[in-house]
Amino acid sequence: MKSNVLSRYRVMAYITAVWLLVFTVAIIAKYGFQVGDTMLISQIHGVLFIVYVVFAFDLGTKAKWPFGKLLWVLAAGCIPFASFFVEPKITREARSLITDARPATAKA
Repeated sequence: MKSNVLSRYRVMAYITAVWLLVFTVAIIAKYGFQVGDTMLISQIHGVLFIVYVVFAFDLGTKAKWPFGKLLWVLAAGCIPFASFFVEPKITREARSLITDARPATAKA
């Protein structure tokens, strides 16, 4: 597995997690205090979540995860704060699977 597979998963995990928190605050403001609208925030989070699902699925298939683990990683994008705990654990596990072929440097 190449390191860019893990890197793009990590980036999308954090971006999706932040937007989920923004969306959660917007929902609380809208329905708890009758302030604001959630349409734009929900659409942005929806698009970002789709990209997150694609990258997480790609990482999961290349890391040969069992289906239950893949579902847990995908669910982390739906639970506020969960990605901040799941992503570091997944990163530690996936780093051992990285097999980038780095060119050998010539010694003179």
